[in-house]
Amino acid sequence: MQEIIKKFNHLKVHTQYSICKGAILIDDLKEFCKQKKIRSIGLSDDYNLSGALEFSEKISKSGTQPIIGTQITFKYKDVFGIIPLIAINNIGYKRIIELSSKSYLENTDTAEPFCNFNDLFNHVNGISILSGSINGLVGSLFNMGRFGDIDDIYKKIKNAYQNNFYIEIQRHNDKNEIFFENFNLKISKKLNIPIIATHEIYYLDKSTYEAHDALICIGTKSYLNDKNRLKLSNQHYYKLNDEMKKLFIDLPEALENNYNLPFRCNFRPITSKPILP
Repeated sequence: MQEIIKKFNHLKVHTQYSICKGAILIDDLKEFCKQKKIRSIGLSDDYNLSGALEFSEKISKSGTQPIIGTQITFKYKDVFGIIPLIAINNIGYKRIIELSSKSYLENTDTAEPFCNFNDLFNHVNGISILSGSINGLVGSLFNMGRFGDIDDIYKKIKNAYQNNFYIEIQRHNDKNEIFFENFNLKISKKLNIPIIATHEIYYLDKSTYEAHDALICIGTKSYLNDKNRLKLSNQHYYKLNDEMKKLFIDLPEALENNYNLPFRCNFRPITSKPILP
């Protein structure tokens, strides 16, 4: 039997549907996947699943396995931040659609759609949940020094989602990322939660960094010379397999969990006929 070659899977791709954040056209991504013979790739747009069907149809035609996910804003106590969710099967896909819709339909007091943290636990079947980046909900709490709250969040999610919960380890050289990683590695051992290597992709080619930086300014209504604005490193491009393996060579467990996650996903949305009244 031929041994399956282990390849890094990018689970956190942000397309043009991540408004003023993602700079990747799905048509361009399709051609990229075909050219590079990408085995699987994951959608992770912020706040919505608007590109899920287009992503699924076009990426699958390139010979690549599409993995469908999103990042939804949740409110934990007085803090708002995103948590990434991945649909393992059709049940999970319907559930993350419900959460995305709920975030928009049931809130009128804020410009940004959100769900309450407890909404995560109404239905947990079919969903794989990730802890998020330094810019997510947990990362925001970390930057505030609210480590007890992070402990509480991790325990509650682990209790509900069991082995479908992973603590993300990311290495983009973004602000506070190394301190966040050290904290997460310690709490992973303490709570026995598996780690997974992930990488936030906002553009395909490294040369697009400056244009993407300007796009962030448009989205955050800030200026390029504003020292206090959100500014990402120049590492958020599509890094190929060897580059990612080298980046996480000291964390084989994080790589192994990344290799294996696509095997747990056996679903993609397909085009259906309109449901008439």
